[in-house]
Amino acid sequence: MIYLDNAATTIQKPEVVVEAVASAMRHMGNAGRGAHEVSLDSSRLIYDTRQQLAKLFGLEDPTGVAFTANSTAGLNIAIQGILNPGDHVISTAMEHNSVLRPLYRMQEQGIELTILPVDRLGNLCYEDMEREIRSTTKAIVCTHASNLTGNLIDLKRVGKIAAAHGVLLIVDASQSAGVFEINMSEMGIDVLCFTGHKSLLGPQGIGGICVKKGVEIRPLFVGGSGVHSYQKNHPARMPTALEAGTLNGHGIAGLHAARAYREEIGIGKMRERELALMQYFYEEIKDIPNVTVYGDFTVKMRAPIVTLNIGDYDSGEVADELALTYGIMTRAGAHCAPLLHEALGTKEQGAVRFSFAYSNTEAEVEEAIRAIRELAQDSGRSGPSKAAGNIQ
Repeated sequence: MIYLDNAATTIQKPEVVVEAVASAMRHMGNAGRGAHEVSLDSSRLIYDTRQQLAKLFGLEDPTGVAFTANSTAGLNIAIQGILNPGDHVISTAMEHNSVLRPLYRMQEQGIELTILPVDRLGNLCYEDMEREIRSTTKAIVCTHASNLTGNLIDLKRVGKIAAAHGVLLIVDASQSAGVFEINMSEMGIDVLCFTGHKSLLGPQGIGGICVKKGVEIRPLFVGGSGVHSYQKNHPARMPTALEAGTLNGHGIAGLHAARAYREEIGIGKMRERELALMQYFYEEIKDIPNVTVYGDFTVKMRAPIVTLNIGDYDSGEVADELALTYGIMTRAGAHCAPLLHEALGTKEQGAVRFSFAYSNTEAEVEEAIRAIRELAQDSGRSGPSKAAGNIQ
C-alpha cells in the first residue's frame, strides 16, 4: 500500500507513540481525580503536554491549552462560546465544514456572517478582508492551510488586520500544526484549534484549543471537573473551564510522545522533506494532458497537498482506480470544503487529493506519477466518463 492521504490522518505513527498509548492504557490513572500516585502521574504528564504545546504554538500561559477530541470540537467551543446575536464575523471560502457549520448555526441564532471569496487559484484578497470589518465585527475565523488546495493564509497579516480593529482572530490549524511554525503571540492569534492525529503524528481522538489570556469563552460542555464539586456552575478558570469530564489521557500520552519525536527530528527537516515530495509530484504531473491541478504553486510555502482531476472523470472513480490497480490511497470528493469546490468549479466532479508526509518515499511518489500518467493517457484514448455528481 502507498498511503498518500495524510491530510486526512497520518497512518504511519512513530513506534514511540504506539508504545506510549499502550503503556498509558495499562498504567494511567485519571488526572485530577485522586491524590494517589497513578492519578498524580497522569496529571504531571498532562500538564507537561500542555507546557510543550504552549511552547510549540507560542502561547505564554500553558493553562490556556485545553484538550478536546479534535479540531472540530475546539472550533465549536470557540465559535459558539465567543459569538453572540448581533455580532458580525468574517470567514473565508477556504474553510472546512468544521468552521462553516458552527458559523451557520450561529447565523441562525442572530450573528451576521461575511464569507470572503477566493480567486481562481484559491487565494484570498486581504484588502477585501479589511474592507468588510464593521463596528460590530467580533472575530475573523479562518483556516491556516486549505485542506483542498494546500494554499496558506498569511496569518501574520490577518493578525495585524484583526489587532488594528480590535477583532479576535480564531484559527483552524488542522492542516498546519506540526508542519509550519505557529506563534500565537507573534501572529496575533487569539484562539488556535488543532488536532493531534495529522501532522502532529499523535493518535486519533485528541486535539486542543489554545486560548490567549483575557479571551473569554463560554463552555460548550459542563459537568465533572474534579474540583469545586459543590458549586452549581462549572469552574470558570482555564483549562478546567473548557474540559468537562475525564480527559483522553491515553491520547494525550501519545501526543506527548509524538511531540518528542518531532522535536528530535526537527519540524523544519520534516517540513522540507514533505514539501520536496509534494513539489516533485507536482512538477511531474502538472503538464500531463487531461490533468488539471488546483491551488497556487507559485509560492514556496504551502501545505504538502496536490489536488487534481483527470479529464471529466468522476474523482471517486479515479481514486478507486488508484487504490484497486496501483495500491495508492488518496481522498476524493468534496473534502468537507464545499465553498472552495464551488469557487474552483469542481462541485459536481470533486477532486482527487494527494497529501504527503515525512514517512513517504520518492519511490512511492514515482509510482503515483506513473499512475497519473497512465490514467490520463487512458482517459484521452478512450474518452472519460462524465462526473457522476454524487460527491460525498
